[in-house]
Amino acid sequence: MSEGRSLRSRLARLTREIAKFGAVGAVGSLVNFVVFNFCVHVTGLAVVRSGVISTFVAICTNYVGNRYWTYRDCDRSRRSRELTLFFVFSGVGLVIENGTLALSHYGFGFTSTVADNIAKNVVGMGIASVFRFWSYRTWVFRALPAREAVETAESFLVEPPPGAEPAKAKGPEAV
Repeated sequence: MSEGRSLRSRLARLTREIAKFGAVGAVGSLVNFVVFNFCVHVTGLAVVRSGVISTFVAICTNYVGNRYWTYRDCDRSRRSRELTLFFVFSGVGLVIENGTLALSHYGFGFTSTVADNIAKNVVGMGIASVFRFWSYRTWVFRALPAREAVETAESFLVEPPPGAEPAKAKGPEAV
C-alpha cells in the first residue's frame, strides 16, 4: 500500500512539475516567437541571428519563471552553479533549436516565414524543450535531499510496515 501511495505521490509531483514547466515554456515560446519575428521582419536581421537573439531572450524569461515558480522549492544554496548550468544546458537547447532552423532554411531551402517558424518554433523548440526539461530537473534545479527524507520518515508514522499489526489506541482503559 505504501509503495502505491509513494508512486502516486511521485507521479502527482511529476505531473505538477511538467505542467508548471510547460506553462513557463509557453510564456517563453510566446516571447521567442514575438522577438524572432520582430527581428526578422522589422529589423531585417538574418533568420539564424534572429533565432539566436529570440532564444536568448526567451531563456532569460524562462529562468525567472522556472527559478521562482516551477522549481521554487529547490536548493538555492549554490546560485552561481545553478546559473552556470542553466545557461550551459539552455545553450545546448539554443543550438538544437536554431540548428533545425539553419538546416531547414539553408540546408533544405525552406525559406518562407511559415517554414522558418515551424522549423524553429515547433520542431526545434519541441526537441530542445524535452532536453531542457530533463537537464534542468536532473542537473540544474536539484531537489533538497531533506524533503524526500522527511516525506519517507513521515510515511512510517502514517502507515504501519507491511505485515505489522496496526497500533492500538491508548486510552484511559489501557492504564
